[in-house]
Amino acid sequence: MPSPPSASPKASSPAIQLSPTQAKFLPYMLAIALFMQILDATILNTALPEMATALNESALKMQWTIISYALTLAVFIPVSGFLADKIGTRKVFLTAVVIFSLGSLLCAMSPNLELLILARIVQGIGGAMMTPVARLILVKSYPRERLLSVMNFAVIPALVAPLLGPLLGGYIVQYSSWHWIFLINLPMGLAGFLLGMKLVPSLTEVTTKFDWLGFVLVALAMSGMTLGVDFLSEHVVWAIGLIAVSIGILLAYVGHAKRHPDPLFGLDLFTVRTFRVGIIGNLITRLGISALPFLLPLLLQLVFNYTPSPAGWLMAPIAVGAIGIKPLVTPLIRKFTYRKTLVANTMLLGGLTMTLALYGQGVPWWGFVPLLFVVGACNSLQFSAMNTITIGDLHGKQTSSGNSLIAVNQQLAIGFGIALGATVLNIFRDNLHFEVMSAFHYSFVILGLITMLSGLYFLKLDPDDGRGLY
Repeated sequence: MPSPPSASPKASSPAIQLSPTQAKFLPYMLAIALFMQILDATILNTALPEMATALNESALKMQWTIISYALTLAVFIPVSGFLADKIGTRKVFLTAVVIFSLGSLLCAMSPNLELLILARIVQGIGGAMMTPVARLILVKSYPRERLLSVMNFAVIPALVAPLLGPLLGGYIVQYSSWHWIFLINLPMGLAGFLLGMKLVPSLTEVTTKFDWLGFVLVALAMSGMTLGVDFLSEHVVWAIGLIAVSIGILLAYVGHAKRHPDPLFGLDLFTVRTFRVGIIGNLITRLGISALPFLLPLLLQLVFNYTPSPAGWLMAPIAVGAIGIKPLVTPLIRKFTYRKTLVANTMLLGGLTMTLALYGQGVPWWGFVPLLFVVGACNSLQFSAMNTITIGDLHGKQTSSGNSLIAVNQQLAIGFGIALGATVLNIFRDNLHFEVMSAFHYSFVILGLITMLSGLYFLKLDPDDGRGLY
């Protein structure tokens, strides 16, 4: 890893005065936090079939080990900033590392799926505070002219972890025990805690009263909708009822936010058209996209009979494509505009997803590589474009609230997408009694169609939207 940018004596003063040691090594703290969280979000994908066997569960019922983590992140991210301002960044960050590490240990000790899911929730609570607070510390600790270089260094693990996660998960369950998927977090957690003790400043802010009622309403709505989507294949009436109740709770939050002087997420965000289109488009287009990292390793291992480590290697082209497209993102958007880029790219992603339905038993491993590389590149372009257009027209206080809602929305979309992918697959396999390969094929067709149709939503953007962002 390259060295972080060195301190510059000529730089304008940040809000706080860092020691030379803090200025030099503080970015490593965010790097470790990011690596731990993103690695934990991706490492399970290739390990699920082996974990299912060890826990005497069906591999097609393991989705909640991933959904519970993503949903917990979505629920608790809004609380992290408030707690950091209220009781101090140092206390919150160190507590978050301890909770995340404790959750990892509980995961490794779990004797069954139910306790594993509960332990993943504990992990998610720690992760929801750990990374956002680490990012907040850097924003408050460095002057604006150094912030970009510092953040670029700190997020390097965010690019590496999605590549290493599926590989590590595959090798660990093939050559060792699945418990080590979680136990490897403990030395990283110890390093993060020791670094935090020495480096993290204690920063506080004057806080307004936190909107706890709004928090509860949003948490209940998100959890209910995710559960409802996942239940559709087994308990249709209950699932529809749960989704309806969740929508009602969401509408109750809207009424609450209109009356509250400082709501959890201000409704004024949705008066900004590009934010409204971006946040909704982000959610619905990820429904199909987010299912692929969950379904692909299952397809490779359950249908094509790959062992976990080769399945992990075949996930690597997605991460390589995501990294490789980064230098081209801005030139592509500059040439084609946000509107055309998002509409065309979403259509392409849908088509690529449907193409997976053509892959049968005779396809060699290298036949997957070009397709998955392009999928990774398109995913990266999609997420970069959606995130920047969503936040681009926000100003003042809206920016902080909008950033928080984007982070919540991304994690919620991952949970929705995996729940939808698992539901569609189980409907074809359990309800309609398709063979496993056919169930996967038809699931990719349905998810691809959903992705393509969702891309039409970006036609709501104007051709000139986002022009000042590049």
